[in-house]
Amino acid sequence: MDKIQAMQLFIRVAELESFSRAADSMGLPKGSVSRQIQALENGLGTQLLHRTTRRVSLTQDGMVYYERAKDLLANMDELDGLFLHDPASVSGRIRVDMPTGVARNLVIPRLPLFLQQYPGIELELSSSDRLVDVVREGFDCVVRVGTLKDSGLIARPLGRLSVVNCASPDYLSRFGYPDGLDDLASHAVVHYATHLGTRPQGFEYYDGESTHWVKTGGVLTVNSTETYHASAIAGLGIIQVPRVGVRDALRAKKLLEILPQYRARPMPVSLIYPHRRNLSRRVHLFMAWLTDIMKAYVD
Repeated sequence: MDKIQAMQLFIRVAELESFSRAADSMGLPKGSVSRQIQALENGLGTQLLHRTTRRVSLTQDGMVYYERAKDLLANMDELDGLFLHDPASVSGRIRVDMPTGVARNLVIPRLPLFLQQYPGIELELSSSDRLVDVVREGFDCVVRVGTLKDSGLIARPLGRLSVVNCASPDYLSRFGYPDGLDDLASHAVVHYATHLGTRPQGFEYYDGESTHWVKTGGVLTVNSTETYHASAIAGLGIIQVPRVGVRDALRAKKLLEILPQYRARPMPVSLIYPHRRNLSRRVHLFMAWLTDIMKAYVD
């Protein structure tokens, strides 16, 4: 048995809480993963995982072994490239998640140069409005926009995104330009909710000290930023969105900014990643690159 590979498999099974998901993520048959973990347990003389039909969880000994194994593998990763300064010496897979707009507008256009510089890196890039489980789904780092919940993860602030209010020329020609907050009673706002069934309180604005809400009309709620933007362009109502996400639509006059004196509070952008004593060199390099290119994206 290759003990190093067995450790890697054990860590992936523990984080994903599933033999099947771990096998899929590493391109191995489920039976092979199960056999190697069993052999690892036999060699250690203890049970590392509780197995049920629905999920896999760590035993007390498994928790201790998990932390020690992660530290050991991270140190080995660093040792492999400790004295190598050639970018080609950096190799391995990085799994990251970020909002679709960040991926499309910022990361993807610049990614060819990064991958040319580090040809040994394989990148798994997830982008959606869904909040991924960083640890369970095996992500190395994640870009989050908005206020963070206390998740026990490490968070590195990257800046803030200015939020603008905008609507399409067609919508404004039909319903007029609102000049103040009182006018919003006769306007429609397209509502955005991560989970359908919950609905924001209306039009949001920040007065420099606190956030306020103004009740408005509007019958459409969406749970995708792409659909949110498309709804405004189609003339379905007003949206409140980070400027960078609609920059091209504003330039092309598909959307027009309104009520610039009543903007929502700028949205914080953070890079979050799991607690690990030693991050691999490839993850360090990717996070440094991402932090650098985000400077042009945030305020």
